[in-house]
Amino acid sequence: MKLSNEQLEEFNSNGFLILKNFANEELCNNILQKAKEHLKRKEAPIESEQEYMNIDEEKITVRRLRQVYDREEIFKDWMTNEEIRPVLKQVLNDTPVLTLAHHNSIMTKLPHESTRTFWHQDRRYWHFKNDDLVSVWLSLGDEFLENGLLEFIPTSHKIQFDKNRFDENSNFLDENIQNQELIKTKTSQNLKKGDVVLFHCKTLHHASKNQTNNPKISFVYTVRASSNKALLNTRSDFKEIILD
Repeated sequence: MKLSNEQLEEFNSNGFLILKNFANEELCNNILQKAKEHLKRKEAPIESEQEYMNIDEEKITVRRLRQVYDREEIFKDWMTNEEIRPVLKQVLNDTPVLTLAHHNSIMTKLPHESTRTFWHQDRRYWHFKNDDLVSVWLSLGDEFLENGLLEFIPTSHKIQFDKNRFDENSNFLDENIQNQELIKTKTSQNLKKGDVVLFHCKTLHHASKNQTNNPKISFVYTVRASSNKALLNTRSDFKEIILD
């Protein structure tokens, strides 16, 4: 598969692009089955809702499974999927490299226990030569506003923001007046099982808590351009896979 000129322009202009019905149902179901097994065991490494919200309590609600590449062959197969490689090469304008330091995760919004994901850019904890990185989000079921659908702010990847528009955790401040005006331009589109969202690491996005009775589970990984090296001796300087 390759993107049309219109699709490529849409990604470059808005900072995100939805690929409808990209992954087949069998693949999604196999990934989902294994993901649920790991979630049930709360198998480390994980990020919890309590950790994300900085809440000190014994209860653990899984927010995401970390480092999933080495957990199951089916996870690895999806992250090295050959059909999406030409698309990633187009949006990066370079050979894609799978970076396992970041967004190597199964993401969850568990019913009634999930918390909001604040507006943010993914690059906040990343250390590369430049910001030329793209995340690949696979929907493993229906995603809509009530269960925590991703919302994006179009063209935000092109804006140079002052640091005072973010908090100490690099979350985009809701109370900032300039931010409030920009957030009004947010957009979203419901996702179905097998849909893929590509988004630039500087594109502002967020997700509400899950207000339904069913879990929302998604898969996300990140690729960099081959020319965009990780800075040595940083968190980003980790195992990588060339997707050539």
